[in-house]
Amino acid sequence: MSQNPPTTSWAPILVLGSLWGLSEAAMGMFLRQCASTVSGSLMTGAALFFLAAAWAVAPRVKALAVMVVIASVFKLFDALLLGLPVLHGAVANPIFAIVMEGAAFLLIVSIIRETLARKPLGQGLAGGLSALVAVSAFPLVRFATGIAACVVAGTSIPLSLYYAPVAIALSALTVPLGFAAGARASALETRLSARGSALARRLSPAAVALSLAALALIRLI
Repeated sequence: MSQNPPTTSWAPILVLGSLWGLSEAAMGMFLRQCASTVSGSLMTGAALFFLAAAWAVAPRVKALAVMVVIASVFKLFDALLLGLPVLHGAVANPIFAIVMEGAAFLLIVSIIRETLARKPLGQGLAGGLSALVAVSAFPLVRFATGIAACVVAGTSIPLSLYYAPVAIALSALTVPLGFAAGARASALETRLSARGSALARRLSPAAVALSLAALALIRLI
């Protein structure tokens, strides 16, 4: 007898995507030009936390794709609030980074052993490797957006490569935490009654709208 494939739990995915998008906007709040510190590395660690949580809830490509789309929409909405064009270094390049982070995480979790990925050590390894792939790919942004990656002052070294050790070390910590958070969210959802699950599904789009409203409020203050 054939079995129906498990359904994707979209409620936590929408919430996680909204939190990721809001965090991207919050951490990039004052970045209207090239960064000069480790901000990009911090964003990579945060991004991989949310991607790992989403993967723990629904280990499917479409779940990661939705996460990337939601985070990108938040970045575009933030650009609208700031009056910045899409092809601006503070808009197009971060969106490229978001896409690379999603692609890097998918690549690594697809090739790493499933038994290893269930253990915190393996998850930390996946996080470090995902960050390494993402930051190594980021200098290619000039071919996608026409805008060069930010470099260390006085050099031609991209910031993403210069601070790569920070992104790798941080992601080695945030990815296991993301997997743990996603597992908790998934367990909580399974404990909900049928009525509670239906309510969560209806309210999850509201979480996206509230996060966008919070971003607008932050920009207006």
